[in-house]
Amino acid sequence: MKTLDITTTHRLLSRIMEFELAGVVRYTHYALMITGPNRIPIVQFMQSQAAESLLHAQQAGEILTGLDGHPSQRIAPIEETYQHSVESILRESLAHEERALELYKQLLEVAKDATIYLEEFARTKIGQEELHGIELRKMLRDIGVEQVHHPAQAARRPTATATKRKRR
Repeated sequence: MKTLDITTTHRLLSRIMEFELAGVVRYTHYALMITGPNRIPIVQFMQSQAAESLLHAQQAGEILTGLDGHPSQRIAPIEETYQHSVESILRESLAHEERALELYKQLLEVAKDATIYLEEFARTKIGQEELHGIELRKMLRDIGVEQVHHPAQAARRPTATATKRKRR
């Protein structure tokens, strides 16, 4: 087993905390701004995302303090676009989830082969963030937004030429 880089781990857990706390504010704001005929289920989704972001921030903070770190009282910057259509909110939410995913992947790289607990924590959060991305893409599809694909799917999508050959 390798030795855990404590300084990098502290920095990443602090960033995760700040980012997840920003998610609480972001998703609470979105829940308040949703309008239209599908408002209720989307508001409920946003509220559950806010609650989950708070839980993730608390979990990261517990690990950080358990490793003798000191959590900041800051939150990550939150851009206000003033675009509050359901599509805009879902797209911004997807971008937020993708940034969170990257932070957890960075934590996984630092924890890998150094601590099973942190590895599993990071893997669990990666799975949850990936699932949120899937949910958001499906929601965007439901409102008629053209093809919102996961970046990993782009390489697997058949080209028009390949599709024509297949039909022959």
